[in-house]
Amino acid sequence: MTTQTTSAPTAAETPKKVRRRPEGSSAVLVGRPGFVWALPATLFFALFAIAPLIMVAVLSFMSWNGLGSPQWVGTDNWSRILDDPVMINSIWLTLLLTALGVAIQTPLSIVLGVWAAGHQRNRAVLSAIYFIPLLLSSTAVSVLWRALLDPNFGIPARATWLFGDGNLFGKQATAIGVLAFVSTWQFTPFHTLIYQGAARAIPDVLYQAAEIDGAGRYRQFFHITLPQLRNSMITSMILMIVGGLTTFETVLILTQGGPGSDTTISAYYMYQKAFKSFDFGAGSAIALCLVVAATIISLVVVRVSGYDKMRSDMEGVS
Repeated sequence: MTTQTTSAPTAAETPKKVRRRPEGSSAVLVGRPGFVWALPATLFFALFAIAPLIMVAVLSFMSWNGLGSPQWVGTDNWSRILDDPVMINSIWLTLLLTALGVAIQTPLSIVLGVWAAGHQRNRAVLSAIYFIPLLLSSTAVSVLWRALLDPNFGIPARATWLFGDGNLFGKQATAIGVLAFVSTWQFTPFHTLIYQGAARAIPDVLYQAAEIDGAGRYRQFFHITLPQLRNSMITSMILMIVGGLTTFETVLILTQGGPGSDTTISAYYMYQKAFKSFDFGAGSAIALCLVVAATIISLVVVRVSGYDKMRSDMEGVS
């Protein structure tokens, strides 16, 4: 009698585990794409984002008026902008406008996004009209509102009972209010679109279960809708923060930093230093400050919110 023994297969002979398509399913399961797929985008980002950023960082330690060769001055540019009262004031104004944008646009976008995700009558037509500002450039929007709010020929000149002398750009408080209003009018539709898509992805079974338990619309909104919109809310807020820190066209066209320097935010002050005073070293230092500030704030929001711990259980499924 002979005994047949079989040896365990070696690593080379062991078949790889293959993800199989479930029976009756037409979906194709694929694995995570390799790095080669991301290579074109990586090269594009490195060429048009990383390389210019490195050049700006180097230029921030040099003195250059746009002609001739840059001269190394060390930290002189940084010392000058940190001791500049206009620069310090521009930082506070930038943070103020950014905070106003987040505080106003977030609740407004959530409410409109949840409403647009419903099945109300004429919802599609009203949503299409509301999203029109999203199709316009910041320059076009700023020119439009500059004409509408002109103190001599615009709406304030026709409604002095509401706007007083009509010069909304003559005082800091009203000028900042105009900047916040115009930004809200233009960018709220974009964030509404984010919340609309997120609200439609909420399973209906959650609302059905809540109705069975006797929860009304308001309780469903605060206990189901808002928690389910958490990750979209974080994404939207990060975009608002980065957009607020880099706002430029609106200030350039509407107020030009005035009255005086009362609306001179950091991005506009960078433009003044670099392209009006031809001090490209100081302008580069301000630009680098904005990049660092936007990056740090975004990372803090991601870390505090736990957004970086999100995981998908459906990765690779189409």
